[in-house]
Amino acid sequence: MEPVDPYRVLQVAPHAEQEVIQAAYRALALKYHPDRDRTTYALRRMLQVNAAYALLRDEAARSSWDRSQRTDRQPVRGVSVSPPPRSESAGTRVGFGRYAGWTLRDLARQDPEYLRWLSRHSSGISYRTEIYQILGRMGATAA
Repeated sequence: MEPVDPYRVLQVAPHAEQEVIQAAYRALALKYHPDRDRTTYALRRMLQVNAAYALLRDEAARSSWDRSQRTDRQPVRGVSVSPPPRSESAGTRVGFGRYAGWTLRDLARQDPEYLRWLSRHSSGISYRTEIYQILGRMGATAA
């Protein structure tokens, strides 16, 4: 289970000053206090609000949380595929995915494993016969 973001719980920005955090806490505590609202939802929210405020009012704990969020949220890099070769080779071109624009022949030379996968996947049904022919000519078997 991913930890709950205390800033979201208190509905404040991560750069909020301590007075803003305290005011948000007081407003939400008043709203969800068990003397005012006895629902299960209010009880859960009150527990979240208390936990969030306990974390954010302590400067050391807040700094630690902020540092952990900066390191946890590094951008994820996707798979990088070069553009299709500039070949004029005839043949069917793949019209989707990371190899969009590539011919099946060029794809067989570059990434035969992807071509094998495509032959088994539902998105490759229309290419299946040609994929089997290309892989057969290369001496590879389509799994």
